[in-house]
Amino acid sequence: MMHRYDELWAGLGLDLDAHDRLLKALPPTYYEVYLKQENRPRGMEYFDFVINEIHGLRIKELQEFRQAGGKVVGTFCLYVPEELILAAGGVFVGLCAGIEVGTARAETVLPRNICPLIKSFMGFKLSRICPYFESCDLLVGETTCDGKKKAFEVLADFAPVYVVEVPQKKGPRDRELWLGEIRALAARLEELTGKKITPETLRAAIVKVNAKRRALKRLAALRKADPPPISGRDALLIYQIAFYDDVDRFTAQVNALCDELEERVRRGEGVVPPGTPRLVITGTPMAIPNWKVPYIAETSGAVIVAEELCTGLRYYEELTDERGETTDELLASIAARHLEFDCACFTPNLKRIQKIGLLANEYRAKGVISYILSFCDPYAVEHYQVEKGLRDRNFPVLKVETDYSEHDAGQLRTRIEAFIEMLTGGANTRTE
Repeated sequence: MMHRYDELWAGLGLDLDAHDRLLKALPPTYYEVYLKQENRPRGMEYFDFVINEIHGLRIKELQEFRQAGGKVVGTFCLYVPEELILAAGGVFVGLCAGIEVGTARAETVLPRNICPLIKSFMGFKLSRICPYFESCDLLVGETTCDGKKKAFEVLADFAPVYVVEVPQKKGPRDRELWLGEIRALAARLEELTGKKITPETLRAAIVKVNAKRRALKRLAALRKADPPPISGRDALLIYQIAFYDDVDRFTAQVNALCDELEERVRRGEGVVPPGTPRLVITGTPMAIPNWKVPYIAETSGAVIVAEELCTGLRYYEELTDERGETTDELLASIAARHLEFDCACFTPNLKRIQKIGLLANEYRAKGVISYILSFCDPYAVEHYQVEKGLRDRNFPVLKVETDYSEHDAGQLRTRIEAFIEMLTGGANTRTE
């Protein structure tokens, strides 16, 4: 159970009763999804501790940073470069958006039939339940979908918001626009913190964040083993925590865990028996505590070995070029790196389709789950291309469209169990 930080939470203006209800609801879910796993790596104890204190010690650290004159910047998306925030002397944090909360209040300013992630972050803010929202000096949004783009206009009535325009193509003109957006964001961050971004601070920030990405790439590579030394649920948890934790501390803990996992691989020790059906998940990002589909999949006879998600491969796959003598050269490197993601907002987006198939091959997956949050139009529409591309590569794919509630958990389990049974039976047809 999380330690009490009532004075801290009250000072942030949280609704303590609503916040208490949230904190009481999460531990049973966490125990069921994570702590009941057998043969978990010992190194996961640190990440369990982070979740236990995610509204406590981490918030205390952020407040101490602010009291010393620092600025905290909250974001929702990979297109907001962590390096820029660090180089300007700020701290980067992800924001709450992975559970049904404050729905009635969110629906006073948003339509009912909108993406659960958007409704969740608005519900957290309007209900004053997320201490990360209340710890931020600036929220940086982006135009990756129409729902978020318009929701940020609403959110700006309740918090300081800056929106970055993400181009919808990746041609030369689009890259020029994007570089201009990165430069403008850098200027806004300098204004916020009162600190100049220099080549030295920018390069140091790039090196720091690249070290985190390399640690996560190391973790991902170890999951290629059969049996994998860590569950997909635990890997997802680590990727989610990457958005919240101190960069250097997180990097050290991931590398320490990887040391343990390397020993497991050498001993042939895994979290499931060798030959367990291996899955790749692709689609909409999964924010804490959105663990429903991975939990069902991994308690239905399969193991998740890779994620083509923003809370997965897209987060760590590409590194930022650390070379460059001037601030503008390094900003250009950051811009180039952050336009490599294959978000469904882009058109055309063939690289993503190819990447899913290559990922499934590389990790020896038997099938792919295409995960789509309800009303997430970009991923829902792009599923056609995903399915066609995987079918051409002879990979079975299961489309799962759901929200944050548990009302469809039984139906999802039935469908996912049938999909896994089909995979183990050697069939190669789509399951819907």
